[in-house]
This record gives sequence, C-alpha cells and structure tokens, in this order.
Amino acid sequence: MDDLISDTELIRQMRNGDKSAFTALYRRHQAALYRYAVLRCGSNALAADVVQDVFMGLMTDQYKYDALRGQLRYFLFGVARNVAMKHDSALQKTASAMNELEDDDPLDEVICENAAPLERLMRDRMAEDLRQAIASLAMHYRDVLILYEMHEMSYLEIADICQINVGTVRSRLSRARLALAERLSQYRSACAVNGQRA
Repeated sequence: MDDLISDTELIRQMRNGDKSAFTALYRRHQAALYRYAVLRCGSNALAADVVQDVFMGLMTDQYKYDALRGQLRYFLFGVARNVAMKHDSALQKTASAMNELEDDDPLDEVICENAAPLERLMRDRMAEDLRQAIASLAMHYRDVLILYEMHEMSYLEIADICQINVGTVRSRLSRARLALAERLSQYRSACAVNGQRA
C-alpha cells in the first residue's frame, strides 16, 4: 500500500503529523542510504549515525526538501554525503582518532550454505579486501564510485548529489576504478591463473 504513495505525498503527510508516513519513508529509503554510508564511512556505527541524522533532519524539517528541485531519493543521498563529510572533518581534526578508527562490525554478507569452508574464507577475504580498497580511496572518489557502481545512479544524478559537474563525475569515477584495480590486482592475477588451469 505504501509503495503506491509518492514520496512527495508521504512528505506532505509527515509534515501534517502522520507518523506512519515517516515510517513509510524510512522503510523505503533507509537500506540504500545505509549501504552507501557504510561504504562511504567505513564503519557500521558511523553509517548508522549518518542515516539517523538524515532521517531526524527530514522529520524535523532541518533539511528543507523541495519536490520541485528533484526526487527525494537523490536529496537524501546528498544530505547523507554532507553529513558524512562533517564526520570526516571531525575525524581529521584528531589524528589519533583517525588511526584508531576501525570497523568492529564486518559487513553482513550472504554466505552460501553449501560452500566449502575454504571457498567461504576466500569469499570473505575478497569482500574484506574490496571494502578496505574502497575505504582507502579519497572521499571524493569514494562518493562517485559508490553512487555509480552500487546504487546505479547516472552521471547527472551523481553530479547533483555531489554538487560537481558531469565531467568531474566521469573523471573521478575513472580514477576511482583505476585505483581499485591497482589495489585489487592480486585477484586479477589469481583469476588469470585459475582461468588457464581450467
């Protein structure tokens, strides 16, 4: 039922005090924002804080959404990016906090029940290496990569969220992909060797 109601209508209902409208908006957008925030921030706890801040700001009208300026989905990603950047600034002010920042909770992964232990271990290792490679990218490269590859947004949508031009989106995406390929080159070599054996 909630899927039939537009975001704009849910926002209107929420602003008129309908708590179920807020709940519907949260359910509709929370998972995608959280996935973005986890990859962007490198920490489940920090990602949860970012998403909470986004939705609290939406509920209290701290973040002024205007339906005439675009879809709510892209607005929320833009707010999440800005909130994450504030967290980045706070972390950078304390160098020791940056060194100690670790992700205590690994990303939840779907593991095939029938996979052999060695296969699961290798899959887990690859996923962790990918997560770390993404986390090691400069923030502006990370944003573009996550939004394009994981959330399948267009260059134009990413440009709007990141407040940059489309050419910069293309450039940053290209550089992010090159950096990831370089950091994960061990897997490319392993795949080539395994392909030759087959």
